[in-house]
Amino acid sequence: MTVRELALHPIGVIRTPFKTKYGAPRQPASAVEKTVGVITLVEGSNFEQALDDLRDFDYIWVLFWFHKNTNWKPKVLPPNGGRKKRGLFSTRSPHRPNPVGLSLCKLLAVKGRTIRIENPDMLDGTPVLDIKPYIPHAESHPQARAGWIDESNKHSAPAFKVSFTTEVKKLLGELGREDHREVVNYLTETLARDPHPHVYRRIKVLSDGTSVIAVKRWRFKFSIEGSLVRVFGVAHSKEKEVRS
Repeated sequence: MTVRELALHPIGVIRTPFKTKYGAPRQPASAVEKTVGVITLVEGSNFEQALDDLRDFDYIWVLFWFHKNTNWKPKVLPPNGGRKKRGLFSTRSPHRPNPVGLSLCKLLAVKGRTIRIENPDMLDGTPVLDIKPYIPHAESHPQARAGWIDESNKHSAPAFKVSFTTEVKKLLGELGREDHREVVNYLTETLARDPHPHVYRRIKVLSDGTSVIAVKRWRFKFSIEGSLVRVFGVAHSKEKEVRS
């Protein structure tokens, strides 16, 4: 008999610095700067006892629910996979039939019902489904093939250098600390990898030959000059465009 429904109950929630997808790293190990996440397990389930002996492990697997994702597609465009769509199940895309996430995180501390981890890649408020210890001798296979990712890694170095004009830097500096970090990191990572138009990366070419990329509520204009991407204009959805 086929099981059509399963009942899942979060065991806790994680608090992280990442409020939107633009600020969260692609994977725990890809964080630009060290961050800390705090998982708090729910009361009344004896989870304090369940955490006994965990503190002696260096890494843990965190299973969680992508609670802000509502749809999925069988083919996706991975951020480091060039311009070719890949089968969903060969990727780590968060948009899945059952939006379950799995992250390997460094364990910093365990106290009561709380667990501190380093460099989480989850959004703030993400429901946690389970926690398991990482066991190197059973789970580490450094010589294992990684399919299309192996080929992608051969060409993973950024193809472009990204620069911001003085006026754009000034406007970015006026953003709140969280917005500034998220926007700059997203622009730098995305444009350095591939600044050419693609609907999945919210990039398109304008009539004057320049391009625009959408990030949160802003639109950034940029030009491609050889191997340099120059971001020269910022347009807020409710403000006039500013150019340098």
